Amino acid sequence: MKNKIFFLLILLFSRSWLYAQQFISKAKIEYEVTANIKKTMGNGTFEDMLKDQLPQFKIGYYDFTFANNKSIYKFDHWSDESRKIPNWWKKDDEENVWYCNYETGKMNMQKNIDGSNINIEDTIPKLKWRITNDSRVIAGFNCRKAVAIIFDSVYVFAFYTDEIMISGGPCSINGLPGMILGVTIPRLYTSWIATKVMLNNVDESVIKPVYAKKNYDLKFLETTINDRTKDWYSDDETENKEIKQQKARFMWETLL
Repeated sequence: MKNKIFFLLILLFSRSWLYAQQFISKAKIEYEVTANIKKTMGNGTFEDMLKDQLPQFKIGYYDFTFANNKSIYKFDHWSDESRKIPNWWKKDDEENVWYCNYETGKMNMQKNIDGSNINIEDTIPKLKWRITNDSRVIAGFNCRKAVAIIFDSVYVFAFYTDEIMISGGPCSINGLPGMILGVTIPRLYTSWIATKVMLNNVDESVIKPVYAKKNYDLKFLETTINDRTKDWYSDDETENKEIKQQKARFMWETLL
């Protein structure tokens, strides 16, 4: 009798160990993306009036679907509170799409700028990460912290898990030895946190590039942003400092 109990315990332990070793190669991950919009608005008369009518945060939910070392990341829905935000302020988020092929290192990205979509084909940006000893649990997965700098001076703090095999993350943030489930970019006042990892009934048919008659590269996108913001200035030097910061954030968000 004791031998049977011992054998059953060994069997249960073995099954648990094997399950723990089953790394995930296909899933759909939901992210809650929270942006503190009042922090980015400046302090002009119009901005102060608008702040009184808006919630503090813009909260949206995005899906990252991946299989066969390819992924697509796009908007799904808004939080109830964020529905109070004007539609023109949310359109960019709703139209933006990121498709990545990690085998070829290529990215296909659709970005909405002032109501028009620009489609980008380029290499996936490579981030230089410094992995730390800090850790936390996100969506039930043990994650390790890493730090990178983008656009020369913008810090990115990420948490990734090596239990999910793809080296991806929200937007074009990637390059760690596993899936990024949490990101904070303080200078954008924005965070991305995975809330669900769904393993069943993954619709692989959605993982495809956005079709466009013409595609451009990231350099073209950067030039377009510079052209569209060249008239952002003020006669007041203090206001110009804020405008400069807003232009920089707009650039970072668009290229991200």
